[in-house]
Amino acid sequence: MIVNERQTQEGLLVAVCDEEVLGETFEEGELSLTVTEEFYGGDAVEEGAVIESLAQADVANIVGTRAVELAVEEGFIDEANVLEVGTTLHAQLLRMQ
Repeated sequence: MIVNERQTQEGLLVAVCDEEVLGETFEEGELSLTVTEEFYGGDAVEEGAVIESLAQADVANIVGTRAVELAVEEGFIDEANVLEVGTTLHAQLLRMQ
């Protein structure tokens, strides 16, 4: 998986995607999701590093079946909040402080 971390006014933003979805566009009805290098590009990491990043995130965007499934398995995302966009999954996390 690929992780990109950056500080924003809202806190730590973490973007995670499966490697194979980087650069792809997914569509579902009127919804279109493009997994850009600019936003999602970062370091290829193991699952443990993804979990560590999500644990620190104030905001997270997660794309890709494996990445979203990992976030659900680890309790970061409720499965009811996962979107199917074309052939992939997408979820967002916002921690209220």
